[in-house]
Amino acid sequence: MLLRLTRGRLSATLVFPTAVLETEGARTGARRRNAIIYFMDGDDAVIAASNAGAATNPAWYYNLLANPDVVFGGAPMRATVIDDDTERQRIWTIADHVFPAYIPYRREASRAGRTIPIIRLTPREAGSAT
Repeated sequence: MLLRLTRGRLSATLVFPTAVLETEGARTGARRRNAIIYFMDGDDAVIAASNAGAATNPAWYYNLLANPDVVFGGAPMRATVIDDDTERQRIWTIADHVFPAYIPYRREASRAGRTIPIIRLTPREAGSAT
């Protein structure tokens, strides 16, 4: 309810920072909304496609790969997957302090042969295509 009232900026359901990620469906083009744990790295929000350590990535991850212009917490953002290993390690160090469950999630995903994607959300101008 608080997520809806604050347009995805605040949540009282978790003790972790959470906001609504709005993506465009990769196949359907339909608007999809998911509450996502995040943390800030400078002006950028960072999210992990952890899917609680499951063997597969969450559906929203494929949506943002297909359509990287997203809305997060009511703000227009551009999604970029972090591929650099050094940067990923730096980001995981921060992420583990924000949400310690990422540690066992990474272990479970690794057992299933999956590396959890980390995504940087960079602010963009409303209505911009890039």
